[in-house]
Amino acid sequence: MQEKTASTRIKKVILPLLLLIGIVMSIFPFYWMLVGSTNHTSKMFSNPPTMVVGDQFLTNLNNLNASIGIWRVLFNSLFVSISYVILALIVSTMAAYALSKFHFKGNKFIFMAFLLSMMIPHQALLIPQFRMMSDFNMLNTYLALILPSVCTPFAIFLMRQNFMAFPTELMEAARMDGAGELRIFFRIVLPSMKPALAATSIFLFLQQWNNFLWPLVVTTSKEMYTFPVALSSLRGSSIIDYGQINVGIMIATIPIIIFFLVLQKHFIQGMLGSAVK
Repeated sequence: MQEKTASTRIKKVILPLLLLIGIVMSIFPFYWMLVGSTNHTSKMFSNPPTMVVGDQFLTNLNNLNASIGIWRVLFNSLFVSISYVILALIVSTMAAYALSKFHFKGNKFIFMAFLLSMMIPHQALLIPQFRMMSDFNMLNTYLALILPSVCTPFAIFLMRQNFMAFPTELMEAARMDGAGELRIFFRIVLPSMKPALAATSIFLFLQQWNNFLWPLVVTTSKEMYTFPVALSSLRGSSIIDYGQINVGIMIATIPIIIFFLVLQKHFIQGMLGSAVK
């Protein structure tokens, strides 16, 4: 009995301690980013390093804006990411709905083809996609940044698994009442898919927001840079201003946090495929 009591006490001490260590390890990079964005680069590498928030944030922000045009970059990233999420959601939900609720010849083959396409490295598609955008005269445009990856196999797979859980009987009852397929899709099925739509939106937003290689290839002017490309251009050959870089990273992180916080209550449900209660 005493051994159990001692074991329980140890757990009560160790578990909170481990959680505290995990919290500190998770939060410290963000705090270090905040410290770096408010101090001069030299203070970040002083001995001992500066761990206090400074007063150089506006200076670093002005220098960053002079270097890459931060507000233009922020607009580009937001416009591209939000437009991509909307278009990709439309494509993925309609494709997933057709693959899950309509039985036609080649249904399983098409779905397997989508799954197999997830195994193709993205780098292998760069040259064909670049040539296609060049033939369409779309290089260095928003369309070139958005359209090539609108059809995302993982989004189709995720939405299909959630559509599979939707009762087909409800759709058949709506058809008997005279509802058309589009009305059934938009008025009956989609409202029950909010958790899945939220989870898919977060995945698509993060994928596009953090996309680096394709925007680097397809953009030729600073006016079209997104955050990953713009921040990578700050790394000079000899001098690197970490104050500017930290300010840019902090600004780039804020939309991701806001987007996730807005949709977080639906995220776990959608990933588990339990959109229909």
